[in-house]
Parts: sequence; C-alpha cells; structure tokens
Amino acid sequence: MPLIKVQTSVSAPEKAQVEALLKGLSAKLAKHLGKPESYVMTALEAEIPMTFAGTTDPVCYIEIKSVGTMKSDQTEAMSQDFCQQIHQSLGVPKNRIYIEFADAKGAMWGWNGTTFG
Repeated sequence: MPLIKVQTSVSAPEKAQVEALLKGLSAKLAKHLGKPESYVMTALEAEIPMTFAGTTDPVCYIEIKSVGTMKSDQTEAMSQDFCQQIHQSLGVPKNRIYIEFADAKGAMWGWNGTTFG
C-alpha cells in the first residue's frame, strides 16, 4: 500500500544504481511507516522536463502515499531522510526537491482484486 514515486529532471544512473536506490527507498519507507515492505512500491521516472524557481537546473518531485494517517513527525523524518538519499544518489540539491505526502482511505487503494477498505 505505501508508494514512493520519484520524478526527476536528471538522467537515471546505471541500472544497478537505480535498483539500489529503489530498494533503499522501499526499505526506508516501510520502516518510517511501520508497514511490511512486502506492500511497498517504488518508482523512478528520470529525464522529465521540469522547472523549479524558474530554472531547469536539476530538480526532483517525490510522491509518498500510504493507507492510513501519516503524522507530522513521520513526514518531517521522511523529508529529511529521502531528500538526503536523493541528493546522494542523483545529485539533486535538497533545496530543489519537493515531497508530497498523501494519506489514502483503504477503500480508495486497490490491490489483488480488492481494496484495503
């Protein structure tokens, strides 16, 4: 049920680095949310035309979605953790990364032919 999707203007690194990034994001998201990693999905979309602050300098937009309610201390910790990881992995400055946190109702999240509602 948890999802972390990373969209960035920079080129994707080599396949092994992408896999390591996605696996790292998956493990961290499960830990932050206290949910089984077996339900976590990750995605990376690179080389997307993007601007931030009126420039095309490297930028990143991250969506984090989960069934349930994320608390402000969780989102604060995730913001620090994921901004740091994206900066290290993709070279995007932390001040050019936006993260959107979204809580989903169980009935609005489908999986395996049913929902979590």
